[in-house]
Amino acid sequence: MTTLFITHPAGLRHVTPDGHPERPDRLRAVERALEAEPFAGLVRLEAPEASLERIALCHPPAHVERILKAGPQEGLVALDADTVMSPGTVEAARRGVGGAVLAVDEVMAGRARNAFAAMRPPGHHAERERAMGFCFFNQAAIAARHAQQAHGAQRVAIVDWDVHHGNGTQDIFWDDGSVLYASTHEMPLYPGTGEPSERGTQDNIVNVALSPGDGSDAFREAFDLAILPRVEAFRPDLVIISAGFDAHWRDPLADINLREADFGWATQRLMEIADRRCGGRLVSVLEGGYDLQALTLSTTTHVAALMGG
Repeated sequence: MTTLFITHPAGLRHVTPDGHPERPDRLRAVERALEAEPFAGLVRLEAPEASLERIALCHPPAHVERILKAGPQEGLVALDADTVMSPGTVEAARRGVGGAVLAVDEVMAGRARNAFAAMRPPGHHAERERAMGFCFFNQAAIAARHAQQAHGAQRVAIVDWDVHHGNGTQDIFWDDGSVLYASTHEMPLYPGTGEPSERGTQDNIVNVALSPGDGSDAFREAFDLAILPRVEAFRPDLVIISAGFDAHWRDPLADINLREADFGWATQRLMEIADRRCGGRLVSVLEGGYDLQALTLSTTTHVAALMGG
């Protein structure tokens, strides 16, 4: 059984303004990191372009059409202060979804043990009908729904350790007890959601707020006491990670002091649950991470854990 690495050069063609933290160099850093010799055993696949029907699993067709039409032929178009489209954005966003869907297909079919889909733009802030926070389509959410629709998964657990709360994923699954959404994130911080009292109508949302300055001990305690027991009890058929690496101490957009080893530890713990509950089936989708050195270190630690290293 292998670990897949899924990406596509289209992710580099989503251009943002000078100084924007969500920039093409992020994907270059990930790709360079995984070219090292320890990752020679990765199976590498290119992310296909998702169909509009797949995207519409979580976003209404009219909203999808608005995003597609908003993409410019030249220059940049800002949907809000943070979320910018260039001529390459639509393809990059569609291939981001396509990579996550392909990862699910390969893992659910047993052709891979797990997979890391690394594309940009990220997705977890994208709500049902709103693009925001650098995000256009919610890859992790669509991957979960695809696992249910195409592969018969009854329960999917999404664990989000990005330092920003995944308001989009929470919005999409607020009323859906077949998907568990569990998040650690800094508060107060963008986008302002993620209070522990936000639990969903089916008690399927788990939010653990970390405080500015918190580090490894608080993060691991949150996982041990709040996140992992809920994932285990949920008995998922698939585990999806929204793998943002911006809780690293070097990241410029937040004040949580994790080390790369923390991401490796969390990966291993979730893999253990996946091994016990769902045949090891686990898909990881890249979210944030804006310091290139921290992103390189965190990605290599994460993928090494996926590979069993």
